[in-house]
Amino acid sequence: MLFCQIFDVCGGGGDESGKGDQVVQVNQGDGRDELYSPSVPQDLLTTVRDAGQLCSQIGPVVIASQIQQESGWNRKLVGTDGAEGISQVPPDQFKRWGEDENDNDKTSGLDPEDSIMAQGRYMCSLAEQIDTLLDTKQVKGDPLDLTLAAYDAGLDKIKKAKGIPEGSPVNGYVLGVRSSFALYAGVMKPPEGEDYPSLGPAPMPSGSSYPTDGQ
Repeated sequence: MLFCQIFDVCGGGGDESGKGDQVVQVNQGDGRDELYSPSVPQDLLTTVRDAGQLCSQIGPVVIASQIQQESGWNRKLVGTDGAEGISQVPPDQFKRWGEDENDNDKTSGLDPEDSIMAQGRYMCSLAEQIDTLLDTKQVKGDPLDLTLAAYDAGLDKIKKAKGIPEGSPVNGYVLGVRSSFALYAGVMKPPEGEDYPSLGPAPMPSGSSYPTDGQ
């Protein structure tokens, strides 16, 4: 099992084996487990929980795991496509779903509260559309996997491929998000020497940059 190989949690027997099975079960689940509160920055805990309660399809564990994959919790990340901030919501979608969450008279992807709530709204919108496509048999696959893939690659690509495109990098994105479910559900602790919330250095996609002090 790939999760076992990545996290070395399925070897041995007894309690250790049972723990590994639990990790795999959570990582392969629907992401609607209760969020382990110490796993996220405490100033964003309420926002992550709120974003994960906007619709029944998307839980806070999914929101936190996506943030881990998108930015490593880097609030100042700027992507090659112009996506800004902790959740890297596509610019056109942030324009649609972003709101001034903390009443500072500014809506910005570099504001983590604005970014996370826009992420939640966009994910819920995608989940609703994916449910319709599944009901009408226009796509095949796991609803959450398809929703995550649509967030990463765009819904049109998922519709065109009638599911997650085979051999596409989006498969790695979905697996990457899922690989953090057990951490943010509190079933598994970070690797030795690592601390929450980041599992390693914040990702810096090719061509991405950090804002200057003047931005």
